[in-house]
Amino acid sequence: MISIILGHKGSGKTKRLISCVNQAVETSKGNVVCVEKETKLTYDVNYQARLIATDDYEIKGYASFFGFLAGVCAGNHDITDVLVDATLRIGGRNYEALAEFLEKIYELSSAHEKNFVFTISADKDELPAAIFNYCTVLE
Repeated sequence: MISIILGHKGSGKTKRLISCVNQAVETSKGNVVCVEKETKLTYDVNYQARLIATDDYEIKGYASFFGFLAGVCAGNHDITDVLVDATLRIGGRNYEALAEFLEKIYELSSAHEKNFVFTISADKDELPAAIFNYCTVLE
């Protein structure tokens, strides 16, 4: 399952994501991973969640971002939830590439039973309609 948290800068997406991370840690029977662009959430997310900054691994663009997330999932089969902040800052603002990336994530999620949550700094009407065929918007 893929969920997305939408809204422009300052709309509370990251706070909502932090809440989702902490809730996942409480309810998951496996491991929870929180991915961010740079280390900022260290003191906000539960210490039991694995916090990873993509800048530490020079992840840029959706192709390398997908490979990174697939590698994280392959490295630990006990991961149940992967929550990602600042998706567009990591992958880029090309919405068509974002749609292709999310479709591949949907396939990864379905094949390996992982839940993904992404924050996206955009309004729903700015994004390609295809995204909503496989993503649920968290209100």
